[in-house]
Amino acid sequence: MDENKDSLKHKAKGAKDKVVGEAKDTYGDVTDDLGKQAEGKAQKAKGHGHDAVGEAKKDNKDNDKKR
Repeated sequence: MDENKDSLKHKAKGAKDKVVGEAKDTYGDVTDDLGKQAEGKAQKAKGHGHDAVGEAKKDNKDNDKKR
């Protein structure tokens, strides 16, 4: 797979996980559902992880171009 597409794929997954995680976190906060709130926080962290992978792949590709 093209590294640019792979990077964008990870960033899109990250954005989705952060949005869904925020919704679950907020729902858990409003309804006092600590389990849902924890699930949301975990999903947001997963989203940040996907973002980091996407950025690393992008940076790696950029560094390869400079060589």
